Amino acid sequence: MITELFVVAILVIVIIALFKWNRKLRKDINYLTFSKQSLSTKYGKMSEQFMPFLESYPYDKNNFRFIGTAIDGVQFEDDKIVFVEFKTSNSTMTTKQRAIRNLINDRKIEFKEFRI
Repeated sequence: MITELFVVAILVIVIIALFKWNRKLRKDINYLTFSKQSLSTKYGKMSEQFMPFLESYPYDKNNFRFIGTAIDGVQFEDDKIVFVEFKTSNSTMTTKQRAIRNLINDRKIEFKEFRI
């Protein structure tokens, strides 16, 4: 009887320890996932600052203006204006960026002058 209670007590202690260990592992995994995403975001933001200076950039870098969000910038050419979004690695456009792309493709663009 005492040995059965002892075994049950040991099993309860082991189960509690496993639950606590699982909780800690999940917390660690969430932290590492957040850190990785944060580093990816920082890397992307740093990289996009240099993209117009790459040899493969098809436009004159002097005519590029950074915006930052929701798109990276605007390229001013003699015959057109190009909204530019740089992406690195496997990154994808955000919902806002896709909406902007769709507005541009649907030609829902205006020019307004405001005087003060």
